[in-house]
Amino acid sequence: MTNAVISLLKSPVLVAVILVTGIGGTFQYGFHISVLTAPSAYIKELVNSTCVQRYGLSLEHWQLSLIWSFIVSMYCIGGLLGSLCAGHIAFTYGRKICLMLNNVVAICGAVLMVLSKTAHSFEMIMAGRFIYGINAGVSLSVHTMYILDCAPKNLRGMVGASVGSFVALGKFFGQLLGISEILGTEALWPFLLAFSALTGLLQLVCFYFLPESPRFLLLNRGDKSACEKALRQLRGSHADFTSEVEEMLEECVALQSVRNHSVLELLLARSIRWQLYTILITFITLQLCGINAVYLYASDVFRAAGIPAHNLRYVTLGTGLCEFSTAVVCGLVVEHTGKKLLMVRGYMSMSVTLLLLTLTLYLQVHVSWMPYCSMVLIFVFIISFCSGPSCITATLPGELFTQSFQSPAFTVACTLNWMGLFFVGMVFPLIVEHLDYFCFLIFFVFCFANAVFFWYNVPETRNKSALEITAEFERMHSKAKHSETKLKALQDANTQNGKCTRL
Repeated sequence: MTNAVISLLKSPVLVAVILVTGIGGTFQYGFHISVLTAPSAYIKELVNSTCVQRYGLSLEHWQLSLIWSFIVSMYCIGGLLGSLCAGHIAFTYGRKICLMLNNVVAICGAVLMVLSKTAHSFEMIMAGRFIYGINAGVSLSVHTMYILDCAPKNLRGMVGASVGSFVALGKFFGQLLGISEILGTEALWPFLLAFSALTGLLQLVCFYFLPESPRFLLLNRGDKSACEKALRQLRGSHADFTSEVEEMLEECVALQSVRNHSVLELLLARSIRWQLYTILITFITLQLCGINAVYLYASDVFRAAGIPAHNLRYVTLGTGLCEFSTAVVCGLVVEHTGKKLLMVRGYMSMSVTLLLLTLTLYLQVHVSWMPYCSMVLIFVFIISFCSGPSCITATLPGELFTQSFQSPAFTVACTLNWMGLFFVGMVFPLIVEHLDYFCFLIFFVFCFANAVFFWYNVPETRNKSALEITAEFERMHSKAKHSETKLKALQDANTQNGKCTRL
C-alpha cells in the first residue's frame, strides 16, 4: 500500500487528473442520487402551488406522488440516454473533449434548477433532472475510461477505485449541503440543486491544462508522438515509460485489422463471452445487492434505537461519511489485496450481514436491545459494500476488454446500471410494502450468487494488461476444451500407431 501511494505521489499530474476528473465526473452521479431527499417537501409544495396558481386545482396525494415520481425518475431516463451516447462521443472526439463538453450540459441543468422557483415551474426541475442524468450517464462511462487510460498498470487498481470514492463523496455532499444549516432551507434549495454548476465549471477550467488519454491518442488516432507527450506530462519528464508504449503498440498490432465494435457485435462475440457475463452479472447485482433497501430502513432502525428525530439527519450523514471513508481505504489497499479477493469478500460479507439484519429486524419488537444490533449491521453492510463491490465494479469494462470492445462494454454496463436504478426506484417500494424487511432475503440471493460466480469464473486483474486478462479468461474457461482436444489428439496418435503396426 505504501509503495503504491508513494508511486502515485511521484506523479502530481496524475493526482490532478484523478481529482479534477472525479469532482466533475462520478461525484455528480452520487450527488444527484442523494440531493433530492432534503428539499423534497419544498419541491412538492412548489408543484402544488404551481397547479393552484395555473389551474386553480389543489392536487390530491396520489397526483402529487405521481408528479414527484416523474421528477425522480427523469434522472434515470437522462442517465440511460447519456450512457448510450457516451461511448460514441468518447471514441470520436476523445475522452478529454467529451468530459469538457459534458460540463456545459451540467451548467445548463443548473441554470434550469436555480430559476425554477422564480419561474414557478416544476417542469424546469424535471428538465433539469433529465439534463443532469445525461451529464451523469456520460460521466459514469468516460470518467472511468479516462483515468484508467492515464494510469500506469501498477496503479490502475488504486486509480480505478477513485471512481467509487467520488460517487460516495457525491452522496455525502448531497446529504451535507442539504441540512438546514447550509442549503436545505426554503429560500436556498434551488441553489442546492444548482450546486453542480460549480463543480462542472471547476472541471471545465482545470481540464484545459490536463492531457488527453495516451491510449486514445495511440490506439485510436495512431499518434505516437502525442501519446509520448501525454505520458511525459503524466509520469514526469524523467520517468521511463518505454514499456508502457511498447505494451500499447503490442495491443495496437494485435488489433490492427480489428475495427471498433458495436454493442451488437459485443453481445454476439463468443471469444469474450465470459467477460460479457462478468459485466452483466456484476452490474445487475450492483443495483440489486440491497444497498438502497438498507439506506431506506436506516432511519427506522436509528429511530427504534432511541435517536431523537431532530438528530436523525446527522446520523444519516454518518452513513455517508462511512461510505466515503471505506471507499478511500479500499483504494489504498486494492493494489496489495487484489480486486478478486476484495470483490468476493465484500459480497460474502454483505450476504451474511443481510441474513443477520433480517433476523434482528424480526426480533427488534421482542428484544429491547436488538435495534442496536441492527444499527451496527447497517454500518457493517455499508462498509462491506464500499470495501469492494462499490469501488471495483465501475472499472471492470475498462479492464476486461481490449480497446476495440471498451466503448460498447461501457455502454452495456452503464445501461444496466441506469435501468437497474430505475427498476429499483419504481418496484422496490412495492416489494417493501408486501415483504417488509424479508425483502433482504432476495438481495441475499444476488449477493451470494455474485460472490460464487466471481470466485470461480473471473481471474485476478491486478497489474495485468487487457491482453493478459483476456488470456487469463481463455485459460480459465477452456480447460474442458483443452482436455477434449488433448484426448482427441491421443486417439488420433493411437490410430496412426495402430495403422503403422498393421503396415
